[in-house]
Amino acid sequence: MTKFPRFLITIVLVLVLAPMVWTWLALNWSYADGERAGYVQKLSRKGWLCKTWEGEMAMVTMPGAIPDKFEFTVRDDAVAAKINQLAGKRVVLMYAQHKLLPTSCTGETEYFVSDIREVEPLPAVAAPGIAAEPAAPAAPADAPAKP
Repeated sequence: MTKFPRFLITIVLVLVLAPMVWTWLALNWSYADGERAGYVQKLSRKGWLCKTWEGEMAMVTMPGAIPDKFEFTVRDDAVAAKINQLAGKRVVLMYAQHKLLPTSCTGETEYFVSDIREVEPLPAVAAPGIAAEPAAPAAPADAPAKP
């Protein structure tokens, strides 16, 4: 075999295998993982060819504050079903972050949710300087005491 066909085959193999190896590494080795708490606002199945579950969660730091949005992707239909069941409740999403994915076919975000759990809602807290509940009216000083 001459050197040119061997060189051409090597180049083609590298061009085909390199993206495949990179994709496998990017999907199986996470950059970061963790948990985020909030209220799931949206979850929908999107994509022209590759359908993935894409969602958005409002993360509220304190009542009355403007929430941050956490956009995420779910690859497992069972996890997506659990998220839909807990819609509107305060939840914690467990996720892994995968950076530099070569295509959007794996998901539109780099945050992939692997599980969800419900947590107790935050207690109602009043803003500073505002009473949480209206105080009962005070009895006048000259009113007779009740037995």
